Amino acid sequence: MITGKQRSFLKSLSNPLRPMMQLGKGGLTPEALKQIDQLLNDHELLKINILNNCPGEPVAIARALEEELKTEFVSALGHKLVVYRASRTKEKANRIQLP
Repeated sequence: MITGKQRSFLKSLSNPLRPMMQLGKGGLTPEALKQIDQLLNDHELLKINILNNCPGEPVAIARALEEELKTEFVSALGHKLVVYRASRTKEKANRIQLP
């Protein structure tokens, strides 16, 4: 569980990021979850673009990611969702130092 100060720090880091993933009409498929998991291992902070034809709302998708991949919800603004998870690989672990 991240604190409000850590969430604010992660929001500031996510502002210049471009979305690395798009969710469309398929929603959170097993393939999408696998790709999101890999992206989180590589980058720790991930911005996801949710297309209009996606069956879920950004906050509902964030909750599903929390359950499936043990991520931390950072923010949802419009159709953009930002999630965080510390990398599970040793060589890329703790790239982002939370305050």
